[in-house]
Amino acid sequence: MSTNDTPPEEPGASASAQGPKAQPPQAQPPQEPPAGPVGDGPESAGDVPGPEQVRPEQTGPEETGRQRLAAGLWPPRVSRAQLIVAVLLFVLGLGLAIQVRSNSDSSALRGARQEDLVRILDELDGRTKRLEDEKQTLDDQRRELESSSNQAEEARKQTVEKERQLGILAGTVAAQGPGIVLKITDPKGQVLSDKLLDTLQELRAAGAEAIQINGVRIVADSYFSDEEDGVAIDGKKITQPYEFKVIGKPQDLEPALNIPGGVVQSLEKEQAVVGITRPAKIVVDALRAAKQPDYARSSSSS
Repeated sequence: MSTNDTPPEEPGASASAQGPKAQPPQAQPPQEPPAGPVGDGPESAGDVPGPEQVRPEQTGPEETGRQRLAAGLWPPRVSRAQLIVAVLLFVLGLGLAIQVRSNSDSSALRGARQEDLVRILDELDGRTKRLEDEKQTLDDQRRELESSSNQAEEARKQTVEKERQLGILAGTVAAQGPGIVLKITDPKGQVLSDKLLDTLQELRAAGAEAIQINGVRIVADSYFSDEEDGVAIDGKKITQPYEFKVIGKPQDLEPALNIPGGVVQSLEKEQAVVGITRPAKIVVDALRAAKQPDYARSSSSS
């Protein structure tokens, strides 16, 4: 073999064999960059990034969508137009809520039983019929006056009858007839004057013509007041049980007290005991002295 076919010796071996003889510089192979992400910055050239070369996005964990949404919503940035719209929507919602509540309050009978609703309708029909009967009576009186040959005598009869009716309403004459007796026992002492007044108003609305409570005749100007251990009517103290003697149509008076949410239920909520009876005849004999008006005079005497 020729010397040209001799394989090249390794640099270490050659140096040891030839001694300290200087060797020509050998070309060094290019160094491979360290493994890492390929990029356009200094890292791609093999340089190790220093602390000053760390990018801002690498300083912490990446934000989630919820965090970005919260950062966008708070602190709120509200314009004047948005504030005006919010106020208008609030006012509109408040108005709708009040309207719905008022409608709910006005429909308190929505949950009542069918029997109770029928009874309420019967009571309303009875009131309508009483008003129609009163109108018919007045029309008959007018026709009798117009057609009577002796109008003066007919007018006198009607005047006497009218005086009797007004005497009953004013409490100056006794009265008797059908009706009911309402007795209220209040062991807890919770029934005050306002409850008795509500009961009286309900009876009047149902067509009561004469009322007496514990020996006190009830008239148009009667009033109730609370006392230490009872109630006073027109300044006269009464004690329980409170007994109402009422002259009128029993079929109208009793259902009016028993309507849902009416007098009886209201009194029972105060732990009072309510009893209603229908005697064959009610006598209202407590009288009131007739009052002479101080200023009013009959127009016929002027």
